[in-house]
Amino acid sequence: MPESPEVEALAEWLDARVTGSRVRAVDVIEFRTVKTRARPPATLVGARITGVRRFGKHVDVALDAGHLVVSLGRHGWVRWSDTGTEPDDSAAAEAPALATVTVDEGTIELTDAGSWVSLGAWVVDDPHDVPGIAKLGPDPLDPGFARDDVVTAVAPRRKQLKAILQEQESLAGIGNAYSDEILHRARLSPVVHGDTLTDDELSRLYDAVRGVLAQAAGARRGIPIDLLKQAKTDAMAVHGRAGETCPVCGGVVRDLAFGGTTAQYCPTCQTGGALLD
Repeated sequence: MPESPEVEALAEWLDARVTGSRVRAVDVIEFRTVKTRARPPATLVGARITGVRRFGKHVDVALDAGHLVVSLGRHGWVRWSDTGTEPDDSAAAEAPALATVTVDEGTIELTDAGSWVSLGAWVVDDPHDVPGIAKLGPDPLDPGFARDDVVTAVAPRRKQLKAILQEQESLAGIGNAYSDEILHRARLSPVVHGDTLTDDELSRLYDAVRGVLAQAAGARRGIPIDLLKQAKTDAMAVHGRAGETCPVCGGVVRDLAFGGTTAQYCPTCQTGGALLD
């Protein structure tokens, strides 16, 4: 699932590439991606792009005729081809394009590699007209993000910490992978409830939220968008590394079934040696 560091890098890459371009054509291949039926993306043909930015896990393409907002969902991403180049058939087979936006310099393909459509697109006057953006909590990559934002999101909650971190209404942009990385750095169990954390633990959590995401965002900046997913995978300390050695303590990273998916954690670093089940 795309998360804020990679979506930030994607938005920056697109902003540098397409701002000032005019939309030449829009082709919607999978109509389930379009969430504003009365205002389809084709209405943006002829509009000029004024900038691209990120809201949580959403990409907002601002135009002089409105906003095209894309939620990448679980398996969505963007593929780019320069004007005059042939599309990459092997990439298309792995992640088919559900919609394309052709601009002066090339074509933006909105792709989805999942077995069900998770990618969505809206055409709106304001990005906050998109429900998923309107309900976003504080964003840890914003300069003004503070310890109190973490305390407000976590401290009153009788809910497992990993689940809280993934709630977009609580903290924007964190998903399954970075929640594992944050909890590992903070030395906290994924299943501990938010309302049991001490002041010291809340401070460690805040430092980890800020540190992990800021470090990842900085590391992804400038990487070509087709390499961002692999760069994310390669940088993980515990996520996706069950059975491997913890880079901090040398223990074994373990799996935990969690809400229909899995989490990875280090028992030595995070649970006092206890194995979770």
